[in-house]
Amino acid sequence: MLHWVYWVVVVVAMAAVAGEASRGGAQVITYDGRSLIIDGHRKILFSGSIHYPRSTPQMWPSLIAKAKEGGVDVIQTYVFWNRHEPQPGQYDFSGRYDLVKFIKEIQAQGLYACLRIGPFIESEWSYGGLPFWLHDVPGIVYRTDNEPFKFYMQNFTTKIVNLMKSEGLYASQGGPIILSQIENEYQNIEAAFKEKGPSYVQWAAKMAVDLQTGVPWVMCKQSDAPDPVINTCNGMRCGQTFTGPNSPNKPSMWTENWTSFYEVFGGETYLRSAEDIAFHVALFIARNGSYINYYMYHGGTNFGRTSSAYIKTSYYDQAPLDEYGLVRQPKWGHLKELHAAIAFCSTPLLNGVQSNTSLGQLQEAYVFQEETGGCAAFLINNDEGISTVVFQNVSFELLPKSISILSDCKNVIFNTAKVNAGYNERITISSQSFDAIDGWEEFKDVIPTFLDTSLKSNEILEHMNMTKDESDYLWYTFRFQPNSSCTKPMLHIESLAHAVHAFVNNIYLGTTHGSHDIKDFFFKSPILLNNELNNISILSVMAGLPDSGAFLESRFAGLTRVEIQCTEKEIYDFANYTWGYQVGLLGEKLQIYKEENLSNVEWRKTEISSNQPLTWYKIVFNTPLGNDPVALNLSSMGKGEAWMNGQSIGRYWVSFHNTKGDPSQTLYHVPRAFLKTSENLLVLLEEAGGDPLHISLETISRTDLSQQHVSYHHHLPQEKQRVQSE
Repeated sequence: MLHWVYWVVVVVAMAAVAGEASRGGAQVITYDGRSLIIDGHRKILFSGSIHYPRSTPQMWPSLIAKAKEGGVDVIQTYVFWNRHEPQPGQYDFSGRYDLVKFIKEIQAQGLYACLRIGPFIESEWSYGGLPFWLHDVPGIVYRTDNEPFKFYMQNFTTKIVNLMKSEGLYASQGGPIILSQIENEYQNIEAAFKEKGPSYVQWAAKMAVDLQTGVPWVMCKQSDAPDPVINTCNGMRCGQTFTGPNSPNKPSMWTENWTSFYEVFGGETYLRSAEDIAFHVALFIARNGSYINYYMYHGGTNFGRTSSAYIKTSYYDQAPLDEYGLVRQPKWGHLKELHAAIAFCSTPLLNGVQSNTSLGQLQEAYVFQEETGGCAAFLINNDEGISTVVFQNVSFELLPKSISILSDCKNVIFNTAKVNAGYNERITISSQSFDAIDGWEEFKDVIPTFLDTSLKSNEILEHMNMTKDESDYLWYTFRFQPNSSCTKPMLHIESLAHAVHAFVNNIYLGTTHGSHDIKDFFFKSPILLNNELNNISILSVMAGLPDSGAFLESRFAGLTRVEIQCTEKEIYDFANYTWGYQVGLLGEKLQIYKEENLSNVEWRKTEISSNQPLTWYKIVFNTPLGNDPVALNLSSMGKGEAWMNGQSIGRYWVSFHNTKGDPSQTLYHVPRAFLKTSENLLVLLEEAGGDPLHISLETISRTDLSQQHVSYHHHLPQEKQRVQSE
């Protein structure tokens, strides 16, 4: 009976949403204290975050279709300011950044859209989405009542709103956009700006509302969001943590229900079960919630240098759609059943009177009763064991830590802890290896000396202000002639960047790095100095810019202290010394990862040696047959970046192991759209120690394990734990 009801509900609900969202006519979007109201009808809406730059336009139709099939009504996305306006007044909406095309694809598939303009977004995106050129605007302070910042923020927000209007994409024009967001989790830092924080909130809200989009605006995690802007919740358990809307006339909305969590190089995979997600979604709705967005529904890939500090290239791979856009079971299927169950009960949920009754010490019921007799109930068991309760004179057995949904206050149509969807697991098949040494060529990047640099300073300069986010790399160089008494010199470096590589007289000393949680680190190594001038070259490396926090424009990165210690008493401190600087590597400057620029340097046959620093490798290969997603297995590499036919597939950092001694990521997504039929050019920049002869190209698929069972989110069988931790 459950499955018959389920499929009927899916067909009816999806047809209704498709009919409404794809209508050509204008729609009136309002709200009351219960929900959003679309053309006079209250709605419970399920939303899924899919970020257009984290996939390719070729992937968008399939991703959106799978979300729709999974019972999602709305696609939610941020807008990425630093990619759309890389320089003041210069805009880019092409390729992966074609926002209009993405929104129109949502509309074509009959779904709604929520546009989170920000334009600060955090999102584990470099600099929180802010363009770095803002840093050089005189007198600017980000995200506060500061005229320079407000000028550029309003300018970009207006640009996006006008772009959407020009294409008729707001629901008030017949388009799919039913919600917009201004700012992002600002309350986390609001107090740091004292009286200028609240005044900025008031300004941002008024600025947004005055743009007259015809649809509501939201502010997430902003309890002081001024009317008519709706304050919303972000987190994993908003049914427990959200204090509610700041007005009885606003609906309870959850803009980020984290389906997993962001992951960092050196960290471990965060697992969140389908049962746990379903429990907290059901709880939120039972407590009058009406809009739930899954962050992320598809995470995708941080291509190029777009990720923030230490963030992995793979983004929210544990989402219902994995990094490659494949359905992850049981998460996708279990949530689909939940959506169908809620849709089946939507009339009493939206129009009935809510009441709450205790069923035991850790059990309770939420009931929605209509005057016409319609009824829906949520029976909640917060106990870790099975509980038997009596509800309306009927006995119900509740699974541990679960919620049962009763469509008519009598019959259970869904339980959050009972998983009917099958399990699947990821399969990787090696398509081709690159173990033939004669197929590889290499170029060793140049180690600059003090005399090679054009920029000089008498102090240690800050990294980000020098690179302007044009490169991860900044060379710090100086010359030094020791006294004859310095017989056992030791180089000591302290840094607030993410990694350093040290060279003395062109000899590589080694590398070290920090971590997401440990911001400062040091490098210490004995060195050999001659009696003449010695060249010290230190490469400072950033693996992404910071993405959050107050006073982001004042953040410091790079070297903080450099000394040569001869003895305990004889120490040379180079804080106030003449330094030479170079932004980036030569290979970057010459863009030798592009086919048309390969001749800019002299490539040689590869001679693999251990600990070989700053080496570019290239090889040509043919595309694997079929349509399965493709990934590079870089398990034999160290740290660097990879390009396919001139397009960066992102940073890799395989040598950074987690506490279990394993790399955080070895497979790196290569979208089929990046590949040609044949003669694909793969270029790797390896910072130190990688061996390209042992990398391979893999095809990715998922296989059904064809096992169904009841599983509990707090105690998964061992085999299923293995499947979910892939």
